[in-house]
Amino acid sequence: MTDLERIPPILSAPWLNAAIPADSLFAGKVVVEDRVDSTNTRLKALAGGGAPAGTVLLALEQTAGRGTHGRSFRSPRGEGLYLSVLLRPSAAVEDLLTLTGWAAVAVREAVERASGASAEIKWLNDIYLNGRKLVGILAELAPLDGRGEAPWAVIGMGVNLTQTADTFRAQGLEDIAVSLAQAGYPVNPNVLTLALLERLDALAREFPACREDWLERYRARCLTPGRRVSFERDGTLRTGTARKIDGRFALLVDGDDGTGYAVSSGTVKML
Repeated sequence: MTDLERIPPILSAPWLNAAIPADSLFAGKVVVEDRVDSTNTRLKALAGGGAPAGTVLLALEQTAGRGTHGRSFRSPRGEGLYLSVLLRPSAAVEDLLTLTGWAAVAVREAVERASGASAEIKWLNDIYLNGRKLVGILAELAPLDGRGEAPWAVIGMGVNLTQTADTFRAQGLEDIAVSLAQAGYPVNPNVLTLALLERLDALAREFPACREDWLERYRARCLTPGRRVSFERDGTLRTGTARKIDGRFALLVDGDDGTGYAVSSGTVKML
């Protein structure tokens, strides 16, 4: 049995760095920390200090994990996979603002390849399995420089791995969240990480030139169109029916007030 066949039961930077193909953006750049405040926060600081594109930071535990809109993200040891990657794409800001949609495609495909779970995308940045949240994704851009460009982007994600129904029930999340093990798709965290980095490497190579392909893959597995939704616009909670995903990954909604809306950010709830 080779070293690569002896897959460690917990995250291992040596194993991952040996398993990643030499031509990958992430080759030799994986770091696993025991505990961090937030992998995104830590990697953003490294990005500002000149860390190279392809730097990967994983943590066994986060003490201040973050979701979208500043929400906290519970990330205890042994229950999830917490991973952030650093990209330095050369692209217009309007393209960079679609990175979250691209990341959702990459993560959904990686989860399916590694575990067999047929997950779906809830607009814009959540991966769902059996109608409940499995993965949250947070993409963050550097402040624009003097040329109006963002010199780096950090894409972070948290995947529910081992939580049980009792775990979620104790947190009041039994109808909201699901883990791969709970759904019958247990997966080794190193195997899942390798699949995630393979798809994120494809993202980095194809962004933004292959947008139409990634957009179609997003549309094909997005469960939000056709659903009743609520969203905020101008400080007012509005409702309507989600119609489709447009060419910039925005959600087009037929509002109950007779107005058509293009929702490109914020929280959309399915009713």
